[in-house]
Amino acid sequence: MKHTRIRKAIIPAGGLGTRFLPATKAQPKEMLPLIDKPAIQYIVEEAVASGIESIMIVSGRHKRAIEDHFDKSVELEGELEARGNEELLSLVRGISQLADICYVRQREPLGLGHAVLCARSFIGDEPFAVLLGDDILMSDPPCLREMIEIYEERQSSAVAVMEVPWDQTHKYGIVDLADNGTHPFVRELVEKPAPGQAPSNLAVVGRYVLDPAIFQILEQAEPGKGGEIQLTDGLQRLNRERPISAYRFTGRRYDVGDKLGFVQATIDMALEREDLGEDVRRYLLERLQPLPW
Repeated sequence: MKHTRIRKAIIPAGGLGTRFLPATKAQPKEMLPLIDKPAIQYIVEEAVASGIESIMIVSGRHKRAIEDHFDKSVELEGELEARGNEELLSLVRGISQLADICYVRQREPLGLGHAVLCARSFIGDEPFAVLLGDDILMSDPPCLREMIEIYEERQSSAVAVMEVPWDQTHKYGIVDLADNGTHPFVRELVEKPAPGQAPSNLAVVGRYVLDPAIFQILEQAEPGKGGEIQLTDGLQRLNRERPISAYRFTGRRYDVGDKLGFVQATIDMALEREDLGEDVRRYLLERLQPLPW
């Protein structure tokens, strides 16, 4: 029986986090906190809010902290219960109850396409979602939920896209669209095109809903840019056989794999919190005053 409802998601989390060394020498970059919540929890929460029931996190060596975070913590819960701290107890218990989460290790850093391929047995023959941990997308309704609706309506894979500055296109997978409709089909996908060679400035921003046919393509794929199995290259091949739709994301996006993006996300999230917002706003205004010398 072929499944058409999106129930499962993959979160690749096998990267070394070199842009955040030395902080990531002994802890996963996905566990770096935005205020008091690790970045990967925002990704899991978006998946759950979009209707995802089961998640596979594709991790690597030294990523055990991710598993511990989403697991039940008997000792911590017991201590909080003994102290009568019901608020924190509920918060901690809620993390382990977010979703059915399992893990597989990507033994070598062979690229995003390879990371997705590592979850093949978990997905089976179902359509599925992929959420990249470096991209935190803030919108209501969630980006992924909107993309799932596109898939269910069209039975077509979908990628989330967003305009980026032209001089930044070499950092992204870039799409060329077939038309300017609400959810246009993709004409072409190019992985990190060289400056001046991008077909557009519409970048894929870390959310995918994919047909399981992508697995056979990735299995046969040759290494692409950077010597890695590139998901974008696989999607270009899939698009020739089964057209892919583009979802134009219009909410807020933070690249928390980038230092500036991480700081921006931290500041914005702090400003929006009831317990921090006013104090942080006051502090920023003080710091932005002209220096006395």
